Amino acid sequence: MILGQIVPLILGIRPEFIIFGVTLLGVALFHRHTLIVALAGLAAILVFKFIFIADFNLAEHLFGHVSFADQILNKEMRVGEWSILLNLLGLLIGFAILSRHFEESNVPEYLPNLLPNDWKGPLVLLVAVFVLSSFLDNIAAALIGGTIALVVFQRKVHIGYVAAIVAASNAGGSGSVIGDTTTTLMWIEGVNPFNVLHAYIAAFSALAFFSVFASLQQHKYQPIQKDAKSGVKIDWIRIGVVAMILLLTILTNVFFDFPALGVWVAILIGAFIRKTDWAEAKNSVSGSIFLIALVTCASLMPVNELPSASWQTAFVLGFVSSVFDNIPLTKLALEQNGYDWGMLAYAVGFGGSMIWFGSSAGVAITNKFHEARSVFNWLKAGWHILIAYIIGFFVLLILWGWEPQVIEKKTGSVPKTNTIHQEPISGGGNN
Repeated sequence: MILGQIVPLILGIRPEFIIFGVTLLGVALFHRHTLIVALAGLAAILVFKFIFIADFNLAEHLFGHVSFADQILNKEMRVGEWSILLNLLGLLIGFAILSRHFEESNVPEYLPNLLPNDWKGPLVLLVAVFVLSSFLDNIAAALIGGTIALVVFQRKVHIGYVAAIVAASNAGGSGSVIGDTTTTLMWIEGVNPFNVLHAYIAAFSALAFFSVFASLQQHKYQPIQKDAKSGVKIDWIRIGVVAMILLLTILTNVFFDFPALGVWVAILIGAFIRKTDWAEAKNSVSGSIFLIALVTCASLMPVNELPSASWQTAFVLGFVSSVFDNIPLTKLALEQNGYDWGMLAYAVGFGGSMIWFGSSAGVAITNKFHEARSVFNWLKAGWHILIAYIIGFFVLLILWGWEPQVIEKKTGSVPKTNTIHQEPISGGGNN
């Protein structure tokens, strides 16, 4: 065997998948050392590729490539991973600062006056997170919901309810092209915003199920604070800073496909208006790097195509997205074409809620709730999320059916290349 020419297989499986699987297992078992496990897994995958994949180019994978001829012809270049990774890192850390601004505005301490006193209080909060996520990034919606929960439940929040906050934020963004990174990606690639809207049929159905059980869990564990503290004074200027961050996030997402830019421009402006707790950003760095490492691992998998587009494939992708980042999955589906985009948006968006590191919202919120960084505890306490996913999916399938839409491809340009590194396998075996 000549190194760089033949890729060795283990029981017919590419070693990258095995390394990634071991990494995910390590994250599940050693949840107190997730960052070290993720970085070790990424390093192992890179070492393997450098040794056995002759044409592997990390710089091209990260920063993209365009030939001189393509530049002359003004053809479309391959976009690297850097923009996705930088954007995700900026959002995770930036929204941690946003949630701190929101907490220091004293609004969470005033909310017990507005929320019902019994189990319907946490129920209303989940619905509010769902609505917020329909026009905000799901990370922001989850962090705002988590910040409120810390206050109104006197810092005693059930893991099942933490999972429900993540699920509500992911469900709320699934039918809106400005509510989630995956739906925004669909929009950019040519999917009509109305063709993802029916994802809300599934999302509402799922919310109706898990929100009740999660709210009862939380009420039994720690009831909502019945009365707000006396003399609470809301800092409206700090609320204005929060609103500015959210507004610029939406604008830069719509016009530049880079919402992190708006987040940090607003944060820096806000720093001149109100004191910013930069320690909050420092506290979220490790969790953010962890997710970046997992996303990078996923993007390095030698996946060339998905199974044929069907509702069965979309259903399975929901479970896959709980461990395999939904951005690469969505990119592959867009390249394959012919999906029911609303059904796919719900599957890959809400599906990531089933495990804490299955979505960026889950990783972000566990920076506040470290005890939730346990796959076993998340699955045990958040059992209702899995069942809700299945209920929501089949309600959508029964009421709406499978209605695939083919995206019109742009003419006069080189077909887009997946940011997932695609490599031929020589020496036998298929991906």
